[in-house]
Amino acid sequence: MIESGKFEAIWARLNADCGWLMLHVKTGYNNHMAPRIAIPVPHSGDPEYAQRALPQYEDAVRMAGGEPVRIPLDGAVEDVVKLVESCDAVLLPGSKADIDPTKYEAARDPHTAEADGRRDAVDDLLLQDAYNMRKPVLGICYGLQALNVYRTGTLVQHIVSPVNHEAGRTVPVAHTAEVDPDSKLAEILRGDGSRPQDAARLVIPVNSSHHQSADVIGDGLRMSARCLEDGVIEAVEGTSPDHFVLAVQWHPERSVENDESSRAIFRALIEAAQARQEKIAGAIQSV
Repeated sequence: MIESGKFEAIWARLNADCGWLMLHVKTGYNNHMAPRIAIPVPHSGDPEYAQRALPQYEDAVRMAGGEPVRIPLDGAVEDVVKLVESCDAVLLPGSKADIDPTKYEAARDPHTAEADGRRDAVDDLLLQDAYNMRKPVLGICYGLQALNVYRTGTLVQHIVSPVNHEAGRTVPVAHTAEVDPDSKLAEILRGDGSRPQDAARLVIPVNSSHHQSADVIGDGLRMSARCLEDGVIEAVEGTSPDHFVLAVQWHPERSVENDESSRAIFRALIEAAQARQEKIAGAIQSV
């Protein structure tokens, strides 16, 4: 299994310049295949929770045209690395754990749940691969928090607010989120490819199942949505125009059957992965 903080040997094989290109040349890369989306098992210590939660993410990826790939938290390092290398994008799902506050140099709040070291280690592996290889990233709930801390951001360890951010999966709409009209998220939700500076406010209803949130935003990220009622950060996204990175604090996988905004978020991930496939295919043809 992969242990937190022990990645030197793993990354010796992943960090070479243009490693992604040579990998696909050797393996007969086919850009007509459905993009393979790496999804880590949500929690290492509660199989029942993991098996209940994971299919919703997988179904949402399939609905958008991708192929979900489960990344185990207890696999041999070599096997996990091979799976990671074979994927085109990353989806970081929710979890019942909380990020270890020592990772962002904070004292533990009494409300902070136990960390899941195996999940943290696999998330870090997936994120390092995604940033090195420019693979698209979508984080959901805990996945937003993992992304933000990976990028040296910090977290609010327990939200105190009149808004019930811990409403849970049985509450379809917990509150609203106001989306920055000039953000990539706004472009995705509008679906028309435009981002006018003077656009009307974009406010969407969201579900909610979290008690933590991003505080200081990590390097290379920006805030793209807040809870309208209390200002809690509800979405972040990458600032690099050539790398799709998006994370939302709500759970769009729960509402893809009846909500176009939720479907649009997963489509955007798959479309970004397809665009990367096309770029790789063009580079291979020029070799």
